[in-house]
Amino acid sequence: MDFIVFLLLIPVAACSQVFLPVDCNDLYNRGFGHSGVYSIYPAGPISPVQVHCDMGCEGEPDGGKWTVIQRRMDGSINFYRGWDQYKTGFGQASGEYWLGLENIHLLTQRKSYELRIEMEDFEGAKAYVHYSSFSVGPEQEGYKLSFSGFKDGGAGPSLTEHDGQKFSTFDKDQDTHSSNCAKTYLGGWWYGECHSVNVNGMYLWGSSIYGIGINWSSWKGYEYSLKAIAMKIRPKA
Repeated sequence: MDFIVFLLLIPVAACSQVFLPVDCNDLYNRGFGHSGVYSIYPAGPISPVQVHCDMGCEGEPDGGKWTVIQRRMDGSINFYRGWDQYKTGFGQASGEYWLGLENIHLLTQRKSYELRIEMEDFEGAKAYVHYSSFSVGPEQEGYKLSFSGFKDGGAGPSLTEHDGQKFSTFDKDQDTHSSNCAKTYLGGWWYGECHSVNVNGMYLWGSSIYGIGINWSSWKGYEYSLKAIAMKIRPKA
């Protein structure tokens, strides 16, 4: 009798489907319209990761559905970390965090994404940049950064220097400079010769020793460390 009951249950289990969102866009399309922390599954059902979803404001024609892959806001998290942590991710999705190079790669491998980077200074001024195409390559290629289709929201084109660069940390130097840029500028980033953008630099509450803070050189230069910055992606329309 027990064996018969087991056989009857098999079709039900085989046909059941579990909703496993890959990104915040998937969540939005299933009715989760409020910004906040959610679990997504870029690596499949056994590896959920938490992210902050920026779902935009109600009635906003082209807003929302953003998966936040990096966020700085208050200096509560140390971003001067080694390769393994930048690979897997660190911090809290409710505050400051880095989603992880492997997760970002898996996301951009599965779908075509656009990128938006929003920033704010300590005087309340805000700026952004938008790129219509964004991806991160696999680890064996150094998690190489690729983007195109620049739209300026006042921050300027500083990120251009980093296109095509591999990711570097203090314990894995993949930049094109003779020194280790991650050690020199106290961050983890797609450094080249060395940087014009250092969003994972030290949190310094405004004034920055040359190049080590959260710098966006074409907006505030190398001696100003930003109050807040966030990198967000969503599938291209």
